[in-house]
Amino acid sequence: MSTEPEPHRRALITGASEGLGRAFALALAAEGHTVTAVARTEHRLLALMAELAELAELSELGPGDHDFIVADLATPEGIGTVADALTDAKGTKGAPYDLLVNNAGLAHAGPFTDTPVDRAGPMIRLNCEAVVTLSHAFLAAARPGAALVNVASTLAFTPKPGQAVYSATKAFVASFSEALWYEQKPRGVQVLALCPGPTATRPGLHDDVPSALVMEPGAVVTSALKALRRHRRPTVVPGRANAFMARVIRALPRGRALSLLADDAF
Repeated sequence: MSTEPEPHRRALITGASEGLGRAFALALAAEGHTVTAVARTEHRLLALMAELAELAELSELGPGDHDFIVADLATPEGIGTVADALTDAKGTKGAPYDLLVNNAGLAHAGPFTDTPVDRAGPMIRLNCEAVVTLSHAFLAAARPGAALVNVASTLAFTPKPGQAVYSATKAFVASFSEALWYEQKPRGVQVLALCPGPTATRPGLHDDVPSALVMEPGAVVTSALKALRRHRRPTVVPGRANAFMARVIRALPRGRALSLLADDAF
């Protein structure tokens, strides 16, 4: 019988240098995962590595067990770099990734015809193309027990005027993830569409939104990890208030729901 210790579980997180991605990195590292953080800004990734090194001192991990990839996932080159890292089934630490969190996203607000159309391309590439490509690379090498989390939004359920392209991309992510959830069940691989409402990823971001609907990134991550442990459903909306509001919005006539969202009521 082999006496070698089992390798630590490995997670790759996109958009990891701030907001939800950073919260995922810290929570997973605290649980004993080795983390590969992906973002386009190196100095923020280095700051995250310093935080993860401090957590490593409290666990069995070494300070050098976490790593990062600098990549802009709004570009084909950036997508290719991260896909290559996932496709390498043995990875850089000698074991496949057990968890992929597709968190990186991009949003532009404003009426569609008042917004330069060249802003839509990078948003679609990051929010949709990168999610599809990285999900494929990850699932191709995934073992039973692995998990994929794709971050969508409550706007996946009802589009928001003024964010037409963004809400459409999140509807795509949710639909895509739910189909993958069903396809991957026989393999023992879990897929989760995470659909948070307004999240306080930076100060003042949602000052115009009722406070009951605004969640801290850490609370959203806690809900996501709890949902993964329960293995019950393909989609989770963190927070009771947001889950209730999502049900209400979906139950309203479509025109009424669009009017409410256009008025920034939610």
